[in-house]
Amino acid sequence: MMELRRLGRSDIKVSPLGLGTARMGGLGWREDTVPQVSFDTKQDVIRQIKAAVDLGVTFFDTADSYGKGLSESILGEALRDYRSSIVVATKFGEDPMPDQEDPLLLDAGCVKRKCEASLRRLGFEYIDLYLLHRRDYPFERAAELMGVLEDLVRAGKIRFYGWSTDDVERARLFAGGEHCIAIEHRLNVFNDNAAMLDLCQELDLASLNRVPLLMGVLTGRWSPETKLEDGDPRAKWFEHEDFIKVVVCAQQIEPYLTCDGRSTVQGALGWIWARSPLTIPLPGFRNMEQIQVLIQAQKFGPLPLDAMQKIAELVKDI
Repeated sequence: MMELRRLGRSDIKVSPLGLGTARMGGLGWREDTVPQVSFDTKQDVIRQIKAAVDLGVTFFDTADSYGKGLSESILGEALRDYRSSIVVATKFGEDPMPDQEDPLLLDAGCVKRKCEASLRRLGFEYIDLYLLHRRDYPFERAAELMGVLEDLVRAGKIRFYGWSTDDVERARLFAGGEHCIAIEHRLNVFNDNAAMLDLCQELDLASLNRVPLLMGVLTGRWSPETKLEDGDPRAKWFEHEDFIKVVVCAQQIEPYLTCDGRSTVQGALGWIWARSPLTIPLPGFRNMEQIQVLIQAQKFGPLPLDAMQKIAELVKDI
């Protein structure tokens, strides 16, 4: 089993695998609707989260926008008896919907209200890691926002903060904050970000990795002929030639992802762990079976060097 990983320059250590919670609150694919989750479904999710903790997961990632706050509420209820042994990151200020006027100015009052609302939903006295969820937040306003977050640290509302962004220069700016310890960014076999990993190494930041399985591409279940369920927005991806090339390449690299007996999913996570000792992938889940597969990936650990080299050769032109 892999060793715990430190969250950047803090003294917090967490499981090398975190779990993302975007889907458990009923979040659609950026659908602007209030989700409805049945009691049975909610109880199932709570049982799954508790089981994940019992199996060794100590880090969970959520956001105030996931299910319009519902994911925070469910996560808080599930983790109530584990608070002292787990770490929770939540996010605020998500990018506005396309063609929607931005209502989020993110001034001091707005951020503090959002923080208080997340604390109420979680049922926590403090948030371990509070992440800005605006990947394109204006560079010139970031320093002011850092000051607001430092105020929240001093008030005991949050312990640390970071930014969910793929932009290295924005990440570098935020890293100047005393209590900034993490950057959440896209990282998977087809979406590498060497510059961000270098920055995290240079400044001792945790690299939290979203879309580690590329929305299903790296599960081993898709082929160019795959037909997704009616209403699944991902079905439209198969209409594009460039996407089909990615799916075909995913099939080509599968023998290297699974070279030592792990599943394709476990190999995709192993690729992330092999990229840097600072990485913590945050895959989502829909059922207990998926959770078990994800957690068991830690028994295999990082992919071996020869597999990493073969995969790099195959994906370089994608």
